[in-house]
Amino acid sequence: MARRKPAATSELFAEPQHLKPLAECMRPRSLDEIVGQQRLLGLNAPLRRAIEAGNVYSMILWGPPGCGKTTLALLLAKYANARFRAISAVLSGIADVREALSEAETNFAQGIRTALFVDEVHRFNKAQQDAFLPHIEKGTILFVGATTENPSFELNSALLSRCRVHVMDAVSVEAIVAALKRALEDRERGLGARDLSVTQESLRLIAQAADGDVRRALTLLEIAADVANDGQIDEATLTQVLADRTRRFDKGGEQFYDQISALHKSVRSSDADAALYWCARMLDGGVDPAYLARRLTRMAIEDIGLADPRAVQLALEGWDTYERLGSPEGDLALASVAVYLAVAAKSNAVYEALGDVRGVIGETGTLDVPLHLRNAPTKLMKGLGYGKGYQYDHAVDGGVALDQQCLPDALAGREFYQPTNHGLEAKIGEKVEALRAARAQARKDKDRER
Repeated sequence: MARRKPAATSELFAEPQHLKPLAECMRPRSLDEIVGQQRLLGLNAPLRRAIEAGNVYSMILWGPPGCGKTTLALLLAKYANARFRAISAVLSGIADVREALSEAETNFAQGIRTALFVDEVHRFNKAQQDAFLPHIEKGTILFVGATTENPSFELNSALLSRCRVHVMDAVSVEAIVAALKRALEDRERGLGARDLSVTQESLRLIAQAADGDVRRALTLLEIAADVANDGQIDEATLTQVLADRTRRFDKGGEQFYDQISALHKSVRSSDADAALYWCARMLDGGVDPAYLARRLTRMAIEDIGLADPRAVQLALEGWDTYERLGSPEGDLALASVAVYLAVAAKSNAVYEALGDVRGVIGETGTLDVPLHLRNAPTKLMKGLGYGKGYQYDHAVDGGVALDQQCLPDALAGREFYQPTNHGLEAKIGEKVEALRAARAQARKDKDRER
């Protein structure tokens, strides 16, 4: 099949580059420059072949922010020799839709096709969506809708029946790194003329922070380049650019926080006398009892956990008792909680496991839910394979589908929760280990069957 040459660079790409942010300057100008969508736009992918042949059709692009929906819409217009017109469902109403469609009809009468890009199309109501239907059928417009929401739920069936739905993926870390390198090397549109110094590891950190969003990654790179000393995008620069913004709870001075720290660490060390002392010191000093009750509940969750699940309930009951009685009688409830927490069996296994999981999420980004675990209430979702192969555990011998994978593919087999042998958690650990062993054996048996 002969490849169709794209139309000449449009006026959009001829706009003054120095006025644009880096993400806009580096917007891909050809299919080869798009990163991370090989399934749709690889060399032998059907959609790419159709685009290059000029056989472009109306479609819905469904994917997360920064995956290339707007860029692909621009290129569709370019390869189809169509005039590009964009409207946003966030900012536009039915009057804007009618104006865009009227303009498309005028172009159509002159033999010019219009590629109408509707960003956030799911925000249009049914009447607004219906306005496009006759124009799509007639061929007046090449309709390209972009959405971050499931089209099955947000778009009406009439519009879906006239468009192909293409699912776009979050861009991988490796693909984002490639886009960042291109921006660093491009002297015309990118940062190539600024003589910046950045390591491969720093680029990966930026890519990971972007969480699948190329636009966000380029924005972070641009900020890092602006704040870098002598062009060195180093660890200190990235710490400044990528740091999470957290709110600090600031109720008192250093002594106040020293005392709550002492109470927490006394509970953790199972020192009932010290826990009682620091609890009384804070009450005597005028601490807000609700704050103290909240911190005690946190200790029950963080340092005792599943070693003694009763600790959380006791902490909540102590909190409630104080609210009902007030001081001084309610103080005794909080003191009782502090003593019980101190002598209870300790475990931070769930606390550590949650931290590990959050770290993995930060490294791996938004991994897809396995298809067999997704619900498929619509025909489109069933066609995409949602729910296929799911095993209903209650219908399986033993009540557990041991060979069913529930983690994302990239994390299959990972074990985050490591139970202690303290208190009740020892029994919980035995159950967890038995299930893990059974699952491992079930996976081996399934592999042999294959």
